[in-house]
Amino acid sequence: MDKDKLLLTRLSTLLNITLLLTIGIFIALAAVHFGAFTFSNPTSADAIIKEVITPYWHPPSLNEIPSNEEGDLIRYGRELIMHTSVYLGPKGTVKPSSNGMNCRNCHLDGGTKTFGYNYSAVAATYPQLRKRSNTIIDVKERINECIERSLNGTRLQQGDIELDAMAAYILWLGKDVPKGQIPEGAGMKTLVLLDRPADPVKGKIVFDQHCVECHGANSEGEMESNGLEWKYPPVFGNHSYNVGAGLYRLEKFASFVKYNMPFGISYESPVLTDEEAWDVAAYVNSMPHPAKDISADWPDITLKPFDHPFGPFADNWSEERHKYGPFIK
Repeated sequence: MDKDKLLLTRLSTLLNITLLLTIGIFIALAAVHFGAFTFSNPTSADAIIKEVITPYWHPPSLNEIPSNEEGDLIRYGRELIMHTSVYLGPKGTVKPSSNGMNCRNCHLDGGTKTFGYNYSAVAATYPQLRKRSNTIIDVKERINECIERSLNGTRLQQGDIELDAMAAYILWLGKDVPKGQIPEGAGMKTLVLLDRPADPVKGKIVFDQHCVECHGANSEGEMESNGLEWKYPPVFGNHSYNVGAGLYRLEKFASFVKYNMPFGISYESPVLTDEEAWDVAAYVNSMPHPAKDISADWPDITLKPFDHPFGPFADNWSEERHKYGPFIK
């Protein structure tokens, strides 16, 4: 009997020790987890946890822009991204060039929004091979491509301070991203491909329900009070992006509107379904857009994206199918 009592006593002690160890481990893990958010100098363990919990890129604070000539160039670059048309639009103070859109109309929040065509990966991945031209391009050439296509304007010249400034701002935003890496939240989230063609007729219904309040029933857009730039730009018609722009590809447009439109929503709270995003993209891109000479694009046609709407193609799909789908073989 004494042996039984002794055994029970030891078993009870062992259980108490196990319980205390479990509680201690839990507290330690909680402290590490909490430290990932509170400590100004996290340990490597903290950093690992923080990376898992918050994988998305966060832009540097504007307060980090240096107070020198380099900083002045960066600040001017941000001003140009935010208010491109004030300087380079139809009534631009530097030169009349573009369609009145601002870079921020597509590169949301000045190129800092998650899945809003942010600039996080630019510094880490440029210069790079541009498949559309099959050449190596730098950041300034990429800016000029956007000006010529998305803004339907004329390119800036090497040595123009505006080109230098925009490049300086974009590169500054991605200064902390390791070379060759693409942060989570750069570019666009991928949509599931439809097993049917995207439907412009259904897309017009979506447009009327969700888009006309800002962009207008006939895509007339809405100007800022200064009359120099679009607050809500036209998405088709003479003042929209031209047929050489990335948004003229259905997947690009559908992904953008799915996770960013109506204006103000985020990837965490989308309003449109995937099918609605595809269909409204089909409607917008079925409407007239400015022309662009794209005869020199895609010298290697095997590199053309599946939704590039102009031939020739390396496959036997029609232009209609390349534009609207279905994109599933």
